[in-house]
Amino acid sequence: MGVRLMVVDDHRLLAEALASALKLRGHRVLAAAAPSAGAADLVVSRAPEVCLMGTAAPAEPGVFDPVVRIKKERPQVAVVVLGPVPNPRGIAAAFAAGASGYVRHDERIEGVERAMMKARAGEAAIAPALLQQAFEELLHPAAQPDDEGARLLQMLTPREVEVLVRVAEGEDTRLIAAGMGIAPSTARTHVQRVLMKLGVGSRLEAAALAARTGLLDRAAVSNANAAGPQQAPPQ
Repeated sequence: MGVRLMVVDDHRLLAEALASALKLRGHRVLAAAAPSAGAADLVVSRAPEVCLMGTAAPAEPGVFDPVVRIKKERPQVAVVVLGPVPNPRGIAAAFAAGASGYVRHDERIEGVERAMMKARAGEAAIAPALLQQAFEELLHPAAQPDDEGARLLQMLTPREVEVLVRVAEGEDTRLIAAGMGIAPSTARTHVQRVLMKLGVGSRLEAAALAARTGLLDRAAVSNANAAGPQQAPPQ
């Protein structure tokens, strides 16, 4: 039996893509929304069986406040968090807020679907391997935790970073070429190199990976630093 659900993510492109995939698998999607700041109001008013809530920063304070409110006002709604490569604090914060599950953002659609079914049935929807990794990191914390966003950013040239940002904003090859002042064939080559370096097979996957790992935020900071401080005009 299909699940009545909502998909909430700050990146509307990702929310709508996931919603479309789940509709094709026979589930009833009540809404695919962004930004997640208004998630609680929407979920409380629509009362789905399951809410899939995407977040790029599960360890940040307050990120799961909407989950707390949803569980307070609609305790029957099961919330499954879709997050980046998890850290112990992120997983712990999600479950402490009342989430029923945590699924990596790069999980296959079948995995997301299994998590939805388990959450609706009242079970904890988290892969044993994720839980084990979280406990391992808690028991034996790394001196320098892996920062996937920083690692991915180092793999790309400044030009490729700009291309990735434009891809994440939904620009096609023609717009990328026009915005960067390059030929469409050159833009296409840049896009292919970005996909290859990130190890993904589509622009949508690249946008999802960039959003979930915080790569886009890091790229903005990197670009700002590269530009340097702006000098005040002479008096």
